[in-house]
Amino acid sequence: MIETFQRSLPNGTTLSCRAAGKPGRPLMVFLHGFPEAAFIWDELLEYFSDPAHGGYRCVAPNLRGFEKSSSPTDVAAYKPHLLIQDVQQLAATESADGTMAALVAHDWGGAFGWGYANAFPQQVGRLVIINSPHPGTFTRELRNSPAQQQASAYMNFLARPDAEALLAADDFKRMWPFFLLMKAGPDGHGWLTEEVKQQYREVWSAGLTGACNLYRVTPMKPPLPGQTIDGIPVLPRERLMVEVPTFVFWALDDAALLPGLLEGLDEYVPKLEIRKVPNATHWIVHEQPQLVAREIEGFLQRNQ
Repeated sequence: MIETFQRSLPNGTTLSCRAAGKPGRPLMVFLHGFPEAAFIWDELLEYFSDPAHGGYRCVAPNLRGFEKSSSPTDVAAYKPHLLIQDVQQLAATESADGTMAALVAHDWGGAFGWGYANAFPQQVGRLVIINSPHPGTFTRELRNSPAQQQASAYMNFLARPDAEALLAADDFKRMWPFFLLMKAGPDGHGWLTEEVKQQYREVWSAGLTGACNLYRVTPMKPPLPGQTIDGIPVLPRERLMVEVPTFVFWALDDAALLPGLLEGLDEYVPKLEIRKVPNATHWIVHEQPQLVAREIEGFLQRNQ
C-alpha cells in the first residue's frame, strides 16, 4: 500500500513523498532522475516493505523541482549539496538516528547518491546506483571520450533558457522520445502504458523548470561548439571516494550513459559490486522492476 505525504524540512524545502512500510523499521530511500518522479519506485517500495523481503520503511521523495515538491526558480538552488541536504533532512524525519539502511538511486538521483555517500558515509549503510555515472569517471569520459560527449549532448539542450517551454509544447511532444528513442528492452516499450503516460503528464504539468535547472547548474556537460573541456571540473580525490558497500546496476543499452563509465570505478569505490544487464536500457526500473528488486535484495543480503 503506497502512502503519499508532504514533508516540510528545516531548510524550508517541502518534499512530496511516496512511502510504504512501517515507520521505525530500517529505512530505505529511493531517489529518481529526469524526466521521472517518485512514482517510478512504487513496485520496489511495496517489495521491500514486505516482511518477506526485509520489511523496510521505504520512502521515495520527489526531488526539489519535481512534481509537488518545492520548485525554486533560482538555478543556484539546485546545487548538489542542497539536494543532498534535502535527503539528509528527510531521512532524519524517518529514522531515529538519521541513518539509512540503504540508499537506492537512478540517473540524477544517483548523482546525489554518490555525493551523499561521499560526504556522509556513516549515514548510508549500503548504496545502490542504477545507471548513474560516478563523478570521477563521468568527468574523465566527458573530457576524453568523443562518444560520451556525443551521448551527453542532450544535456546542453536541456540547459537552454527556453528548454521547459519547448519540452511542454504539444502534449510534451519532445519528452516522449527520451523513452521511445532508446532501444527497447525485452518487452519493447510496453511499460509505457496510457496509465503511465498520464502519470508523467501530471508530473510534467506541475512544471519543468526545476528539472531543467539541474542541467543548467551543473558544469559537467559536454563542451559546446567553440568551448574547450577546461570548463569541466576535475574534483579532488577526497570528493570522489565512496567507502560504503556499493552495488552498481548497469543496463548496457543505455544510449546516454555508455559502459565506459564503469571503467576504473573501483579506484573510487573499493567495496564495489557491478551487475551489467544486457538487453536493458536507461529505463530499466520501468522495464524490469522485479529483476531490479531481486538484485538489490541479493546485494543487501550479501552485505548484512
